[in-house]
Amino acid sequence: MLSRMRRRLFAVAAAIVVASAVSSTATPAAAAGNHTVTFVNHSGQTVWLGSTVNADQSVNFASLPTLADGQSATVTVPETSAPGHWRGKFFARQGCTGTSGRDFHCAVGDCGVYADHCATGEQPASLAEFNFDTADGLAPWYDVSYVNAFSLPITIEPVNATVPPGSTSCGSAGCPENLLSYCPAEDRRYSPGGTLINCVNPNRDAPTSYSDAIKSHCPKAYAWSKQDTEPGNQTVYQCASCSGFTITFHGGS
Repeated sequence: MLSRMRRRLFAVAAAIVVASAVSSTATPAAAAGNHTVTFVNHSGQTVWLGSTVNADQSVNFASLPTLADGQSATVTVPETSAPGHWRGKFFARQGCTGTSGRDFHCAVGDCGVYADHCATGEQPASLAEFNFDTADGLAPWYDVSYVNAFSLPITIEPVNATVPPGSTSCGSAGCPENLLSYCPAEDRRYSPGGTLINCVNPNRDAPTSYSDAIKSHCPKAYAWSKQDTEPGNQTVYQCASCSGFTITFHGGS
């Protein structure tokens, strides 16, 4: 999640944006308060929202909603509380059953026995990743990651964004297309009923037939961990002036 290599890329990108696109009078939105994230479920199924954070003192969410198909919900990111940043990821848990706190588990994105929050790291799933940092004038940074797996299509859209003339900031990350049908046979995972529910990357740190398939159909998402080093890649985005983001989970299998 937002690896050291990716953070180095952020620093390089920041220098380029400051030099060519961002007005000298621009004020980061984070200075005005916490951003919001709105989740929209257009997946055709119920999803249980999950979130995990980096090991850098970011405070994780104690409770996140469950969304039936067509529902939405908004949360506030605690970026202005100590330690002054929030770096983490959101994902949709699918095919969940059991009683929260006892035997609750999910077929995709499982992260422990609680229906409203994660107690462990997540099992492979599509991710919406963010770096909200009040000390970074170009933050928030964001990306859609299929590095570990593709389970549902995700898009991230900035809300109330102010984009300086000529800037490429505040772009849309991810894509709405369901990529499960492009998954190599050896990487496919099925439900007990035989439904294709996940496509798992066999090697997140090297190009594979999985990453080739994902990248060719969704270039605006990560398909492997070092894709941000490839010339012309479209993996990482930033939006210094917005009120928040909309994460949409699109139709899956």
